[in-house]
Amino acid sequence: MAPPTLPRSPLPNSVKELTNSASLRSVPHQYATRNPETTIDIESNIQGEIPTVDFSLLTEGTPEQRSQVVRHLGKACEEWGFFMVVNHGIPERLRGAMLDSMKEFFDQTEEEKGEYAGKHVMDPIRYGTRFNSTVEDVRFWRDYLKVFVHPVFYSPAEPPSFSLLFLD
Repeated sequence: MAPPTLPRSPLPNSVKELTNSASLRSVPHQYATRNPETTIDIESNIQGEIPTVDFSLLTEGTPEQRSQVVRHLGKACEEWGFFMVVNHGIPERLRGAMLDSMKEFFDQTEEEKGEYAGKHVMDPIRYGTRFNSTVEDVRFWRDYLKVFVHPVFYSPAEPPSFSLLFLD
């Protein structure tokens, strides 16, 4: 006779909700990588500084400099999967205000954020935790907020600071 199965608790709707859960003892299998053999041990694989891309060379540099930056960018994407951008011209005040607004957005309740749980890739404001919940069985270890900003700027109603950033 098989042992009785315990009822499964509902899986949190977001990574933030998951990490704030008092009952979290391990990472649910839905958040694990598909292929454990490709998991990167960050501590043993960091062999240098995070790749840095100088944006000013893409916009103001010589053709040779632009070509070099594009090659460097491609290499950073292939080898690291991310990079840091410098000399992009975005004021520190705006970057800080944007980060504060994002923190305010993600600190809202799941119900408040859920208003923007996009059902379609072309929804002008989308919040979620994985790319396509109807197709993917594995959840990405991230929550996101995506908004269209051009040609029309869309903004969630909350927090109000988000839309105020672009009125200055």
